[in-house]
Amino acid sequence: MTTEAPAAAPPKFTLTSRLLHWSMAAMVIGQFFLGATMVAALAYYPLLLAIHRVLGIVILVFAIVRLVNRLRHHPPPFLATMGRTERRVATWSERLLYALLLLQPLVGWALVSASDVPVTLVGPVHLPGIAPHGIAVYAALRTAHTVLAYLLFASFTAHICAVVFHTVGLRDGLLRRMTIRPWR
Repeated sequence: MTTEAPAAAPPKFTLTSRLLHWSMAAMVIGQFFLGATMVAALAYYPLLLAIHRVLGIVILVFAIVRLVNRLRHHPPPFLATMGRTERRVATWSERLLYALLLLQPLVGWALVSASDVPVTLVGPVHLPGIAPHGIAVYAALRTAHTVLAYLLFASFTAHICAVVFHTVGLRDGLLRRMTIRPWR
């Protein structure tokens, strides 16, 4: 009878990267629920919209911090279970997620700017407008914001599906690279 040594844990992302990742995930999920609720519960629309705007700016700030962190700290190497094509898809899907996490809040900010309403964060704190006022600009940005939301949701869902496939199907330890606490 031979006993196999337990597989070495895969190298992890930096703690800062992991904290930013999970914070962003929670905020994006919250934003998805807020967006869906805003459409369904019109009585609460002004309150939900105010929360949505602030959370969007917080996501933008976190996305910038996360991008800077990502550029300064290279991720751990890909797992051996990932082939060349899967590595390429993972790389490009990560770039797409970063782009969407930056672009979506900027389009939202521009959307509010185009509506000729002050971009209010909290109380007297206002952001400058970043788009010209006008119904045509507003309409185009509204459509872009909706399309980007669906694209972000689809990309986010694909990301989760890939992680579940690796964690449950392949059992290759992919999720351990991003966990905060030690894996048991």
